[in-house]
Amino acid sequence: MIWSRFKSHFYHSVPLGLSLDVSRVPFPDEFLVTMAPRMEQAFAAMAALEKGAIANPDEQRMVGHYWLRAPQLAPTPELTTEITSTLAAIKAFAASVHSGAVAGPKGKFKYLLVIGIGGSALGPQFVAHALGQPRKDKLAVSFFDNTDPDGFDQVLGALRGRLAQTLVVVISKSGGTAETRNGMLEAAAAFKAAKLDPARHFVAVTGVGSKLDATATAEGWLARFPMWDWVGGRTSELCAVGLLPAALQGLDIQALLDGAAAMDEVTRQPNIAHNPAGLLALMWYFATDGRGAKDMVVLPYKDRLLLFSRYLQQLVMESLGKELDLAGRVVNQGIAVYGNKGSTDQHAYVQQLREGVNNFFVTFIEVLQDRAPKGRFEVEPGITSGDYLQGFLLGTRDALTEKDRHSVTLTLPDVSPRSLGMLIALYERVVGLYASLIGINAYHQPGVEAGKKAAGGVIALKQKLTATLAAAPGKSFTAEQLAAAAGAPDQAELTFKILEHLAANKGSGVKKRVKARWFDSTYRFA
Repeated sequence: MIWSRFKSHFYHSVPLGLSLDVSRVPFPDEFLVTMAPRMEQAFAAMAALEKGAIANPDEQRMVGHYWLRAPQLAPTPELTTEITSTLAAIKAFAASVHSGAVAGPKGKFKYLLVIGIGGSALGPQFVAHALGQPRKDKLAVSFFDNTDPDGFDQVLGALRGRLAQTLVVVISKSGGTAETRNGMLEAAAAFKAAKLDPARHFVAVTGVGSKLDATATAEGWLARFPMWDWVGGRTSELCAVGLLPAALQGLDIQALLDGAAAMDEVTRQPNIAHNPAGLLALMWYFATDGRGAKDMVVLPYKDRLLLFSRYLQQLVMESLGKELDLAGRVVNQGIAVYGNKGSTDQHAYVQQLREGVNNFFVTFIEVLQDRAPKGRFEVEPGITSGDYLQGFLLGTRDALTEKDRHSVTLTLPDVSPRSLGMLIALYERVVGLYASLIGINAYHQPGVEAGKKAAGGVIALKQKLTATLAAAPGKSFTAEQLAAAAGAPDQAELTFKILEHLAANKGSGVKKRVKARWFDSTYRFA
């Protein structure tokens, strides 16, 4: 029975070298036929998107990440020119850095610090980790991808004594994203402390006319590259956001783009049986009842793909996690994504996957090439470590199937720039098609904006609290008393959290006196 379903539902593309097995999702024979009309609508919506249809009515924005690897498809000659000229500029700048034509005060740049958040970090990190070769990379890359001071110190500690040969790429479309701005300021302070001019090391990837663009222009940074409003953060890996760091690292960005373009060609086909993105979108729909009823566990059996599940978390969850559908009805859609790598997970949560709550489906990712042929080593006669890796993948898949745990298996020929480009393009298309099937907008993110506004409110309250403390030096307040004194009596809980943070950090000037009942503890400026 398994072999029969496998023969019927195994997709293989010779040009791509990619395979997809959906036979272990137990959809009935009539499912694909029943869903065909809805898939036709999804394909039509995708075709309209690629031709320049407005995808974000509230922002009047197009969504054009597909044009990045096929500029000739952009809806205007101006956009085509922008894409091609930016790609040429990226390649030229990377070449000038590698040659030493663009260099630091002590010669060629050898290190690269990328500062971004969300899609401006997850995509570049994923590609850097998947394709990097520490002894061969043109620049060794590290990241600021949060606003954690300890994280900044860890990265800067590793770059101690190397800042003179470090190039910094700051990525922010608006230039106002707090995490990226903070990272930029922390990095600039480190360069100044080392008696280095940040402007001779910094490069901006940002929207034209943004705050970051203005800063880079005013300070005379080395270069500026554009981010366009028609490219969302989670689909930005194949614009300057991802291509510039990859090119500087020495990776083959043209192969990345070519792989994505090749996948786009295949996944434009309206024939479901010959479209891996369409097949995957339908499997997501069946596995989750079209309403996120089950989580997606991503298990790549390849160390280089460790960060793929993190990359997919943003792509899938930010795109599909929506309260309202296109008609304005409350639907609370989404698919939760988590994962790590095989076979590590067989010693972690596969026990629960097989015998615990059945609230998931698995995406296995298989890579056929273990390592370069010249590096073959046998751990037993005729058996390599890679044979064991495949054995664990296939064995785990069978063990889950025995317990009615559903899975799909995606097989790649290798981990190369081309195959990574294919992988990125495939899942971008799947997300768009699935969103059409369930009637939501995959290309906006009101929840993210709400979180940013709430964070801004916390900072504003912190400023009120410290101003109130400063106005009464030596006076002690409980959290409740200080909230009232600062004009925010309904914010006692937030006030307590802020005060605890201040008191835990020397230099804030806030001292805590502990009382028997924690909420009677007091705080004052020392």
